[in-house]
Amino acid sequence: MSGHPATPGSTYRIQVQPGFTFADTAGAVPYLAALGVTHLHLSPVLEAVPGSRHGYDVVDHTRVRAALGGEEGLRELSRTAGEHGLGLIVDIVPNHMALPAPEHLNAPLWAVLRDGPSSPYAPWFDIDWDALGGKVLLPVLGEPVPDVLGDLSVITDKAAGGRVLRYYDHRFPLRPGTEELPLPELLEAQWYRLAYWRTARTDLNYRRFFTISDLIAVRVERPEVFDATHATVLRLLRDDVVDGLRIDHPDGLADPAAYLRRLAEAAGGRWTVVEKILQRDEELPPDWTCAGTTGYDALDRIDGLFTDPAGVAELSDFYREFTGVPDDRGGRWAATARRAAYRVVTHDLAAEVGRLTRAGSRAVGGSEAAGDEDGSGGAAESGSGIGSGVLADAIRETLVRIPVYRPYVEPGRPASDTDVALVESAVEAARAECAPALSAALDAVRDLALGRTAEALGLSGAAGEAATDFAVRFAQVASALHAKSVEDTGFYRYVPLLSLCEVGRDPGRPATTPEEFHAYCARMLRERPATGTVLSTHDTKRSADVRLRLAVLSERPAAWREWLAARDERAERLGAPAAPDRHTQYTVFQTAAGLGFCTPERLVPAALKAVREAGLRTSWTEADEAYEKAVADFTDEGPCGVQVYDVGEFVRSLEPYAAANSLGAALLHLTMPGVPDVYQGTEYPVYTLVDPDNRGPLTRPEPGTTRVGVARTLQRLLDGAEPRGFDEAKLHLTAVALRLRREHPEWYGPSAGYRPLTAEGSAAGHVVAFLRGDGAVSVVTRLSRRLEETGGWGDTVLPLPAGRWTDALRSGEFEGTVPLATLLSAGPVALLTRT
Repeated sequence: MSGHPATPGSTYRIQVQPGFTFADTAGAVPYLAALGVTHLHLSPVLEAVPGSRHGYDVVDHTRVRAALGGEEGLRELSRTAGEHGLGLIVDIVPNHMALPAPEHLNAPLWAVLRDGPSSPYAPWFDIDWDALGGKVLLPVLGEPVPDVLGDLSVITDKAAGGRVLRYYDHRFPLRPGTEELPLPELLEAQWYRLAYWRTARTDLNYRRFFTISDLIAVRVERPEVFDATHATVLRLLRDDVVDGLRIDHPDGLADPAAYLRRLAEAAGGRWTVVEKILQRDEELPPDWTCAGTTGYDALDRIDGLFTDPAGVAELSDFYREFTGVPDDRGGRWAATARRAAYRVVTHDLAAEVGRLTRAGSRAVGGSEAAGDEDGSGGAAESGSGIGSGVLADAIRETLVRIPVYRPYVEPGRPASDTDVALVESAVEAARAECAPALSAALDAVRDLALGRTAEALGLSGAAGEAATDFAVRFAQVASALHAKSVEDTGFYRYVPLLSLCEVGRDPGRPATTPEEFHAYCARMLRERPATGTVLSTHDTKRSADVRLRLAVLSERPAAWREWLAARDERAERLGAPAAPDRHTQYTVFQTAAGLGFCTPERLVPAALKAVREAGLRTSWTEADEAYEKAVADFTDEGPCGVQVYDVGEFVRSLEPYAAANSLGAALLHLTMPGVPDVYQGTEYPVYTLVDPDNRGPLTRPEPGTTRVGVARTLQRLLDGAEPRGFDEAKLHLTAVALRLRREHPEWYGPSAGYRPLTAEGSAAGHVVAFLRGDGAVSVVTRLSRRLEETGGWGDTVLPLPAGRWTDALRSGEFEGTVPLATLLSAGPVALLTRT
């Protein structure tokens, strides 16, 4: 077994990619060891689609990715890391594989496309073979089949193993014996049906990752599939090349709890965290065998400490006044989220709802008339009295009212009280708001979604199998719906304060009180002491420093109102193009303020992604080219053009408070209970937007900075030099905190204590302080602008635990009850260690 601690002291996330390989990562190891991390955290390392910059599109589980350096390169990185006392954590993707072009790169899928449901690999993939007469829909064509026949041909491709069907970069296998057929007959003879890409929305018959049709779901709940897809990773764990795991998207799995039990047993209990996004009042299921989450729940609490709820209310009022958007199209969060959910469940996930409807109809004996599957409300009836159209309506109405990602029902076992309450509440809310004609169908959806046994429902045989299928798929569709409607639609429609529109956050609950933060930390230490914590990831829509700068607007809502309201007059005077709509104007200018500097090559793609994801005027699949050009021109020539200096001037007015927020959040993240994951480069201030902007290689220089010689800078700070400016202050804080964690697991490890410290005085609400173990105290200023407005710390004091304390970030010794004006005279944070 590995000589590394069972639980990391900290992890440092690196996006390995063809532009930053295992060898490049090894070159950064000495610097990262000096920084104080205990483990490197690598993005997926198995063979992926050629050129992939993220690695979540796996094509071969048996090989470490050649473009990164292959298995030998990974082993060499592990050896180098080990020589510096570092371990490795790797990201794995159990839910899906890529459907690549050329398709033969995914050998298991290639076999299924060639041999159909009789292939030994057919059970790997979640395909509804009954839906299309025993064929798999492949929605890859640029036009309907009749219009692309001239682009299809049979060729010999040595890499694919012989004769194949070619369509541009695609290669499709041919069913044995069909190679010489005329093209129309050849197409009809295959186990797949090539189709226009737009048909994926309604006709797709395989489960995918959310709505991404070129990521096909894998049935890892089957033991033989688990064994085959995890063999390489488990071997790397056994050989101590790898020390722990991060699990991507467990909510997509049929039975996450069973998967994690099997994985823990196979991995020997190695430290494992899961990418599970919890709502504010939601807890990780207690039967999940893992250390905890990747930490978006911690991000929510930390960000909330630096957000003023009164200011958010003012911003929201101004935003509605400025944009004039209706309540359900961006005006108010709850209404916007609900409308977004309806759009996604009826449009983007129509195929998934269709499959649920077929399974539900088989289970309850309803009609499956093709013309009624889409919820058109046809009159077909059966012994149950529930037509498939009515059933589809009931499924949709229940799904849009599930307030979390999904229930965790295991068919054949009683649902937990939590899941019963979750589903029943959604059903009863639907019953209260929908037509009485849906009542019986809602009852059926409730019972099926809760996985009530076939015996209890009076089902057997095929009906029982359909009921089981429904329970599993309902939860998976609920997960996809929540992600797409909240994070990928609602967050781009409701934008009064963009820092609230972040993975793991709830715009309806923007703030965290110190008491709530302490209660969260105490619960984590009690229930999941080795859980992960994060501030920035490869999936955050804005890096922490962008969000924490924007959070200052909640303390200065009047300044934002005045500045943005003046943009129209300024734009007209300077000859800048008008925004195509007020919603876009508001979003783009606030994004520019968060970045702090405007470069068209970064802000324009982010602006276009925002309007496409929002789906209000354009979208990824129904693009309005004229509108998108207007968005690009406005962004390029306005905030990135003639008004770029106006943006810079406004940002400078936020900087002292933004820096206080960033340093405070960093200290909380690095010293609170859990295992902090530092995203690559964020030991410095980093200002990045949604992917792909935030997924560049580690060595990419940050725009607007002159950072060179980071290792020398770090060593100078560790040798006692004073930090020069905010950049070095954040680097210094990060290094000091990480090194303390590494050197004192008795203060910060899973068994270390946590005790809130309560300030006394008029400004007590502006400080968050706590004792870790018996040797370290963190003190953080919150809402520094509001504090300044009320006259500063004044009479506020912080009673310290007994003993003498030294600030590890700067000189100064303290004991007893200390005035905060003294303790924080040199900066917004302090990290005290017992002398």
